[in-house]
Amino acid sequence: MKQFKLPDVGEGLTEAEIVRWHVKAGDPVKVNQIIVEIETAKAVVELPCPFEGVVAALMADEGETVDVGRPIISVDDGTGTAPAPASSAAPGPAPERGQALAEDMVPTPPKEERQPVLVGYGVKMGAAKRRPRKSASTPPAGSPAPRSVQPPARQDTGPFTGESAAPSVREGVRENGAAAGAAPASGGRVATLAKPPVRKLAKDLGVDLTTLTGSGPQGSITRDDVQSAAGAVPAPAAVRAVQAGEERIPVKGVRRATAQAMVASVFTAPHVTEFLQVDVTETMDAVGRLRRLPDFAEVKVSPLLLVAKAVLVAARRYPMINSAWDEAAQEIVVKHYVNLGIAAATPRGLLVPNVKDAHAMSLPDLARALGALAETARAGRTQPADMAGGTITITNVGVFGVDAGTPILNPGESAILAFGQVRDMPWVVDGQIVPRRVCTLALSFDHRVVDGELGSLFLRDVGAMLEDPLRMLAWN
Repeated sequence: MKQFKLPDVGEGLTEAEIVRWHVKAGDPVKVNQIIVEIETAKAVVELPCPFEGVVAALMADEGETVDVGRPIISVDDGTGTAPAPASSAAPGPAPERGQALAEDMVPTPPKEERQPVLVGYGVKMGAAKRRPRKSASTPPAGSPAPRSVQPPARQDTGPFTGESAAPSVREGVRENGAAAGAAPASGGRVATLAKPPVRKLAKDLGVDLTTLTGSGPQGSITRDDVQSAAGAVPAPAAVRAVQAGEERIPVKGVRRATAQAMVASVFTAPHVTEFLQVDVTETMDAVGRLRRLPDFAEVKVSPLLLVAKAVLVAARRYPMINSAWDEAAQEIVVKHYVNLGIAAATPRGLLVPNVKDAHAMSLPDLARALGALAETARAGRTQPADMAGGTITITNVGVFGVDAGTPILNPGESAILAFGQVRDMPWVVDGQIVPRRVCTLALSFDHRVVDGELGSLFLRDVGAMLEDPLRMLAWN
């Protein structure tokens, strides 16, 4: 029996949410078969199975947030089951899910074997191990076997139980016909079977788990049990505030990551935003000509392509705009490469993947990279690595019919450009008022790194290249 622990699929990942299982208990699995989708900070990642065998148990539910290093699935690989802890209780029925989850608390054998590191399976050797169970004192010879064992004063909890009881306690509860959701142990202490999210819900709703009869596997207490019992319990103020016509949406996944990043950015970097209206008639004409070139026959060409190219050229002219503030070292890190971030609105929320080394790409290559980035983001397949290491960002608010805004910096960057909608407007050309294609650019920058003069020069040059795209060739 082998267990697959949640790996760190991105640098610094501490937890992830189980989005969807692709297998269930009893299904055969092969090495590298996709078994689960998890949602990390802003990305949905598919995890392959590092083992071959039969799924013994799923150790985390869909929608549950799991810490890195915690087992999420056990697979019977035909090598036999893990040794059960010593217990004086009689053998119980065939293993069920709760019993399989209790195997997580079995001491790790002395001999360790490193599993192959597969895509999305990079847990380091020896990480997140359980401490050995403290065994109860051995009864004297000839004394009758106890019906239950008092849990140690402190012991690790498995993924299924919070104040966990030894398997013998659970067996004794079933044999004595005690309440399924709570098992009285010696000394008046009560052990309950409930997952951490259920315990938190009970705490928030003010429900005493020891008073409930569980309806889950092996008498475990479920969310429905807690919510049913909450009707007779005064709810906390936060819950009482919900009234008819209101809806509460849990803050997690992309929304949680976005909120944390935006708050950190606003309260860390002093933002300044400047605006510039630009006549982009020549740029729109250039987009039409590019679409007819053979090099762009199978590539989507949009005004964003030339905006991106203008930003890349201007960043080469003013390297400080492509810098980052290192608070710990009290240094400004000037980056002589550009990982160009593109803010993308997806069904899962706002994502900011970036094109790596965009400064070194030709225009057709940049067009293909932008197209692939957008397609991947819309499909919800953007990986954490695709969103790491950005240096400067563009957000295209014009696709929503918006002229301008005050964009918030992507954490770790010093500038972000908002590209507004292109629309017909009266414009003065050679002393005459004529209809032209006009848009508004908005540049937000970190005033610790970028002075007002530098921000103004950068924005002016981007605008000048969009007014006359030939300047991109002259300044590149």
